[in-house]
Amino acid sequence: MAFSPFKFLQEVRSETAKVTWPTRRETTITTIMVFVMVALASIFFFISDLIIRYVVTFLLGVQ
Repeated sequence: MAFSPFKFLQEVRSETAKVTWPTRRETTITTIMVFVMVALASIFFFISDLIIRYVVTFLLGVQ
C-alpha cells in the first residue's frame, strides 16, 4: 500500500470540514465553567489539607 501525502491531506481536510466547531459564546461559557470548577476544587483540597494536618498533628502530638 503506497503512501500519498497529497491524498492524506485531502482526507484530513474533508474530515476537518465535518467537524462542528463551537461558537465563541460556547467557548466562553465553557472556559468560565472550567475556571469556576478549578477554584472550587482548590478550595476543597485546601480545606481538606488543613483538616488532615490538624488531625495528624493532634494524633502525633507535634506542635
